[in-house]
Amino acid sequence: MSTTGQEVRRHPAVQLLGRAGMVCYGLVHVLLAVLTAQVAFGDAGKRTDQKGAVSSLAQTAVGPVLLWVVAIGLFAFAGWQLTMAVSGYGWVAKKRKRLYRKCGSVGRAITGTVIGIAAIGYATGSSQSNSTEQSQTWTARVLALPFGQVLVGAVALFVLGLGVAVARKGVKKSFEDDLDMSELPDGSRGLVERLGRIGWIGKGASYVLIGILVAFAAVNADPSESGGMDKALHTLAAQPYGLFALALIAVGFLGFGAYCFAAARAHKG
Repeated sequence: MSTTGQEVRRHPAVQLLGRAGMVCYGLVHVLLAVLTAQVAFGDAGKRTDQKGAVSSLAQTAVGPVLLWVVAIGLFAFAGWQLTMAVSGYGWVAKKRKRLYRKCGSVGRAITGTVIGIAAIGYATGSSQSNSTEQSQTWTARVLALPFGQVLVGAVALFVLGLGVAVARKGVKKSFEDDLDMSELPDGSRGLVERLGRIGWIGKGASYVLIGILVAFAAVNADPSESGGMDKALHTLAAQPYGLFALALIAVGFLGFGAYCFAAARAHKG
């Protein structure tokens, strides 16, 4: 483990910015929960991906300022996650589990950076394509390659596996290993545990939905059947059980956002 990496990660400025950034990351998921709930109750025009959640800030009176604050916070969060990937998770005894945690930090760093860039785009008025358009364009390009269906199918399996792994973290409550509960207010441990379970399971379910759409695109060689979170949730809304399922996912996003607020204070990193 790099001593220099530990020193950077533990620097008070890095900790402060990173934890403030985790609050911004949680805010994005709270907004995503609101948008998902709106789709569940009939507003099919809402974009329900993470960029859509960020774009909703632009509709407020102080939208551009909020977008810049969120962007800076998400970049700080991404930087903190990268330091965690380099020198964090020393409290995880098993090397394999520690590697998984580090890979998760890299994924969150990438996600935070992408959403932060999108926030700047909205703040400056640049047009942004949604996750469905990007996914369909990418899928079409891959399907055009030799063994394209196999490659898209492999991606579908990866996304499905990721969704199961994320949900499993909620089921097994392994996210608690990364938290120092003594840093939280007295009596709040039970609430944080419940929010964490709901949040991780709900977030995993959304990934599984995306994986299913990509799998259909692979089987039918039709990029229009692919899509990101936006299409996955709108597709779910059209099903007979859509209202109930979307409501559960919205609660999951809300729980994950609230968990992020607690983790901003209590994360061992």
